[in-house]
Amino acid sequence: MSSLSTIGFDADDTLWQNETFYRLTEERFTSLLTEHGDAHTISSRLLEAERRNLQFYGFGIKGFTLSMIETAIDVTEGRVSAATIGEILAAGREMLAHPIETLPHARETLEQLAGSYRIILITKGDLFDQERKLAQSGLGELFDAVEIVSDKNAATYERIFNRYGDGPNRSMMVGNSLKSDVVPAIQAGSWGVYVPHALTWALEHCDEPSDEPRYKRLAHLGELIDLVTQI
Repeated sequence: MSSLSTIGFDADDTLWQNETFYRLTEERFTSLLTEHGDAHTISSRLLEAERRNLQFYGFGIKGFTLSMIETAIDVTEGRVSAATIGEILAAGREMLAHPIETLPHARETLEQLAGSYRIILITKGDLFDQERKLAQSGLGELFDAVEIVSDKNAATYERIFNRYGDGPNRSMMVGNSLKSDVVPAIQAGSWGVYVPHALTWALEHCDEPSDEPRYKRLAHLGELIDLVTQI
């Protein structure tokens, strides 16, 4: 087995908080539309809109905001007020300006690995927003490369690990999403390390690849140092 040389890290909900702010904004959104349905129903309609719109808007806050507006128009049968649309837009802007909160063990883990391995940030979403979060996190100097991609699949990881590392076979991807970070990385031939977050977007759920020999699950990022020394 080839030795590990390159480690990719997801950003949102792996290195810093993200989904928490989506959930809080969604609660604010459903409260604006209480006259038109209960929170669960409106949230379900919003999730349907997000799923439909991924192919048009991609991942991130801007697409989420547009999906909220579309859902508001839908559930009110076109009668949503300009004031409500304004509040939805304001909520989206607040998300884009929210301070970054790094997660426990993120900095110390990156600092211990930097220099011994090639460290790559591999994140998807809006370019400007992801660049903003990376800059505010103070973690940027610890990465040898940063890739902000439109989606994550096996071809994505194969391309990135060949470009910055020694190929997928000597690489590892670490993240909180089984669907985006772990499964496609394993499909590409690398290690896939799952670090669960308390909140995960419904569209990122999938089954754990428990039978895969290159799959690992950690309780938190602090356990990653011991894992890489065993590979």
